[in-house]
Amino acid sequence: QVQLIESGGGLVQTGGSLRLSCVAPRRTFSNNGVGWFRQAPGKEREFVAGISWNGGSTSYSDSVRGRFTISRDRTSNTVALQMNNLRPEDTAIYYCASARSTYAPTNPSQYNYWGQGTQVTVSS
Repeated sequence: QVQLIESGGGLVQTGGSLRLSCVAPRRTFSNNGVGWFRQAPGKEREFVAGISWNGGSTSYSDSVRGRFTISRDRTSNTVALQMNNLRPEDTAIYYCASARSTYAPTNPSQYNYWGQGTQVTVSS
């Protein structure tokens, strides 16, 4: 069973920053696209950012573009999400996921391995 582990969540004030990390200690996802998703209470899980297998292509939702940056280090099998200028509407549980393909689609059904999530709370 592939396990993805997220870390780096926490409580931050509006305008603050957090850096989330995702690692796959038991399996490499170096040949897969990786996405970050989030889910707020009462809302559907939504795509936040994605990165292709070699880091050559990244994508972001409109709500985070320009504030969040996704990156990956294939040697350490880690994908990071740098979140700057955080807003209260960014409050959610954040999940990383490994895609079935080499790119990172926006549809969560195209991902087959997920982490347990890390809570991000932004206070106003």
